[in-house]
Amino acid sequence: MDAMNTVVSAINNVLWSYVLIVVLVGCGIYFTLSTHLVQLRMLPEMLRLLTEGIGKKTEGDAISSFQAFCVSTASRVGVGNIAGVAIAIVTGGPGAVFWMWAIAFLGCATGFIESTLAQIYKLPRGNGKFHGGPAYYIKNALHQPGVAKLFAFLISVTFGLIYVSVQANTIALSAQTAFGIEPIYSAAFLCVLTALVIFGGMSRIAKFTEFLVPIMAGIYLLTAFAIIVIHIDQVPAMFALILHDAFSPQAAVGGGLGTAVITGIKRGLFSNEAGEGSVPNAAATADVSHPIKQGLVQSFGVYVDTWIVCSATAFIVLLTGQYTIGGELTGIALAQASLASIFGPMAPAAISILILMFAFSSIVGNYYYGEINIAFFEGNTKKYLLLFRAGVVLMVFFGCMAELALVWNLADLFMGFLCLTNLYAVLRLSKYARIALFDYVKQKREGHKEPTFDPAILGDEDGVHAWGVDKIK
Repeated sequence: MDAMNTVVSAINNVLWSYVLIVVLVGCGIYFTLSTHLVQLRMLPEMLRLLTEGIGKKTEGDAISSFQAFCVSTASRVGVGNIAGVAIAIVTGGPGAVFWMWAIAFLGCATGFIESTLAQIYKLPRGNGKFHGGPAYYIKNALHQPGVAKLFAFLISVTFGLIYVSVQANTIALSAQTAFGIEPIYSAAFLCVLTALVIFGGMSRIAKFTEFLVPIMAGIYLLTAFAIIVIHIDQVPAMFALILHDAFSPQAAVGGGLGTAVITGIKRGLFSNEAGEGSVPNAAATADVSHPIKQGLVQSFGVYVDTWIVCSATAFIVLLTGQYTIGGELTGIALAQASLASIFGPMAPAAISILILMFAFSSIVGNYYYGEINIAFFEGNTKKYLLLFRAGVVLMVFFGCMAELALVWNLADLFMGFLCLTNLYAVLRLSKYARIALFDYVKQKREGHKEPTFDPAILGDEDGVHAWGVDKIK
């Protein structure tokens, strides 16, 4: 285990220090400018689309815009928002929080482009159902089946296996800290629970996440709000510390500014997933009248994840002052200690239960991304899916038993490969998302309450299979 962790860590240092920083920031800036700051000027429309989809009934097996948002949010809102943020502060100092915010702002534009492309190039499955994502637009629009299969393999492994182990690891650690439960018992419980849900199919997953996501996020945000109120006099100093350390990190941060930036971006990306190509898989399932609708809804999800939920953890950790830069107390244990300092000895137990909700919803959401891409491969997909589900359950067990550093380093490694593969395709196809955006804005200005999409506006309908009068159903 130690030897594997050393090798993975060395690769990550090169990948994240010299390649991904440039690619992620460069793409984010390009998409922000080329869409005329879509993440700001379309913010009111994002909110309108999100609220109108709540409780909307769908026909057949169709997935509503809000349900697709909840599936993606179930994957986004997980241990990265709690344990990941705590790790970022301990490793990169308070300044890492600023860089998480910065990458989220740019990530909104990237997330908008990739989710819009997923909608444009989605495939109909009958009875109101759709599927799609990067593997599909790489194959059908770029006509590069080899790259498409590479992405499908990477996302299935990254989300369905590696990320699942991260979520399980955090659940096991929080249960051990709060209740003294040995990881082997947490592993057995989670394996059974995971198997029951993932063998139930997509409709069960959508209903499960639509119910659970708002509850768990609401409880956590209310807790953070209470801590902010208790420490309201310290809030200005906290923001000053974040901004100061973003550009002049404390001497305790090994590597200085570079560590603060890289740590913030890594943990921010792990949490909000913008550019990874994961969220488009959920975005493609939504039944909407125009691709831009789901692109905007999913773009707003980056704000929800990082600017709201991740910030809540950062405020809890920084305001309670339980952290030490470079210290051994980190991850979920630090979050539990921070809450215990305010709410007493019952707090670790409460946060452990909340972590179970957060992390298990992420396991379910992550599994779905793998399922969608398993279906992409030709051959006996039922057999592949059965093996994949068994693999997910095994990785839940592995995650509970493995060391924290190894599972997080593996997550960073595969996350990097996934981003590079997806962003290659998104850059090449981004012009079609911009064309769709300008069409949507034009229709809204002309007074159309519900803009509709005609693929003819793209100038090239190659790879478009779910749109048009005769295609929509």
